[in-house]
Amino acid sequence: MNNRVCCFIGHREINETAQLKERLRKIVSKLITEKNMSDFLFGSKSRFNDLCYEIVTELKSEYPHIKRIYIRAEYPVIDESYADYLFRFYEESYYPEEQKGAGKAVYVERNRHMIDISDFCVFYYDRENLPATRKSGTLSALDYARNRKKQIIMTL
Repeated sequence: MNNRVCCFIGHREINETAQLKERLRKIVSKLITEKNMSDFLFGSKSRFNDLCYEIVTELKSEYPHIKRIYIRAEYPVIDESYADYLFRFYEESYYPEEQKGAGKAVYVERNRHMIDISDFCVFYYDRENLPATRKSGTLSALDYARNRKKQIIMTL
């Protein structure tokens, strides 16, 4: 059986509520039990990402076959010490080849890679609470996922 893949993309800062946590827990549980999701991809630098990681980690005790995979936007090559550190939290980690030379766009490229290889994409996009002057990397990723006709789950 091929591994089914899900990524999480959202804002650095979120309105973290008990309702959001419960909704995410239900989404992830349903993805595992009804969609046979086994691989969960994580980036970095967002509270939404951290919250999803916490929930997947909690569910791992109930579903030990699921994997947490950290997609690095930094450090194409890592030493043994950093690898040992990462593997305390994740079952796998890698740096996508297509990111090399991306410069400041490395996080955009990382998110696109995660979207491209995912069967489902779980998003936290809160247009109402974004400053009008701030460009949203989450919106850019959401538009990309829509253009790729990915299966998208919105948490808001």
